[in-house]
Amino acid sequence: MSNKRTLSFWEIWNMSFGFLGIQFGFALQGGFMSRIFQTLGADKDAIPLLWIAAPLTGLLVQPIIGYMSDRTWSPRWGRRRPYFLIGAVLSSITLLLVPHSPVLWMAAGFLWILDASINISMEPFRALVADKLPESQRSNGFVIQTLIIGIGTWVASNLPWFVSQLGVSDAAPQGVVPMSVKVAFAIGAFVFLTSIIITVFTTSEYPPEDIKAFEEQKNIKNSFISDIIKHAASMPKTMLKLGVIQFFSWFAFFTMWSLANPALTEHVFQTPAPIESHFDMTDSVQATAFDTANTSFQKSSNLVGSYMGVYGLSSMIFALVLSFFTAKININRKYVHMVSLMLGGIGFLSMYYITDPSQLTWSFALIGLSWGSILSMPYAMLSSSVDENNMGVFMGLFNMFIVIPQIVAALGGITLVSSLFGSETINAMLVAGLSLIIAGLANFLIFNKKAISYQAE
Repeated sequence: MSNKRTLSFWEIWNMSFGFLGIQFGFALQGGFMSRIFQTLGADKDAIPLLWIAAPLTGLLVQPIIGYMSDRTWSPRWGRRRPYFLIGAVLSSITLLLVPHSPVLWMAAGFLWILDASINISMEPFRALVADKLPESQRSNGFVIQTLIIGIGTWVASNLPWFVSQLGVSDAAPQGVVPMSVKVAFAIGAFVFLTSIIITVFTTSEYPPEDIKAFEEQKNIKNSFISDIIKHAASMPKTMLKLGVIQFFSWFAFFTMWSLANPALTEHVFQTPAPIESHFDMTDSVQATAFDTANTSFQKSSNLVGSYMGVYGLSSMIFALVLSFFTAKININRKYVHMVSLMLGGIGFLSMYYITDPSQLTWSFALIGLSWGSILSMPYAMLSSSVDENNMGVFMGLFNMFIVIPQIVAALGGITLVSSLFGSETINAMLVAGLSLIIAGLANFLIFNKKAISYQAE
């Protein structure tokens, strides 16, 4: 729609509020799935491969949901909102079940279902900003999304620690996820569904400009695969260049989500997950030693999650500052993104030298600047570079540049590169830092003036 009205702050806030729940899901998944895997007996070297379900699901789900939502219209429910709601119901149910997994393969399966469900909700949210906002407000729209994502990341990452402070136990038998994590995931399920419902019932959508032409196009029996291939082949050059930046950015963050918990509990807290085979569980003394080590690991994991939440908090502050500037002036998206990514890289590199856990606050604060930029600047640049009528499918295709690096990382990319530095798990954080710095430098590839800074005509 060419003549979109300018929206108020609260209208943009309401249409983005569902991202609070989506980020609760992602933060609980990213901060605590590796902990659940380790609790259920996974070796730390196998953790990235257990995570492969998440990016594989995104690779399949995101283009499909983007394609379908572009071709959906209901006078009552709109274009994108039906997908928000379906994904929220599925995600909330799965969040309730994940920490109750009795065995490792079941937890890995729930991760697959959870990521698919979250993607059903998330993918159309990106397209909704471009659907609803005039081009002059898009940077601001994506930044407000990032603000809400930052709030969700910080709160959800602190949930296990917070509920344990209220007296919920961190101790659990061997192979059982502590009650503090189970309660945190249950809270996340409630927030996910509630926030999506708020967006669904407070936000309207523009109908297609020409309903008759829309219905005729929708009824053409095109092959889904051929349509996706056609759009992929017609990707603007700017989108491909942004894809390079995305590759290294998301390689870094997948490394953090999958390996920060084992790396930091081992290197900084000196409380690695105990390996059951190293203890004689028939001997009461050794069984007690295992339980003591396991409780220490669980408590340290709570703190790792809490410190990881700092990156959500700093991304929120970053988004607030950006929101103020993007509402009043045109920013240079390219250089904002470049500097933010490189600062995040420094944050990851600094972890190698940390001996006092409290210093992790500053590392994750720098990482949050990268996260805030990753969630806003690439999408703002992309939305100024593609056809609005196919925004959903292009957003879905763009997300392939998110999931492909995660698949590469899970299939051995992290292990291969980090082994160049040594065998310690903390070396994975060095890999993440270097990857973000490369992503920052890759911004020099972007030359499209409209993508770099929208100028009103």
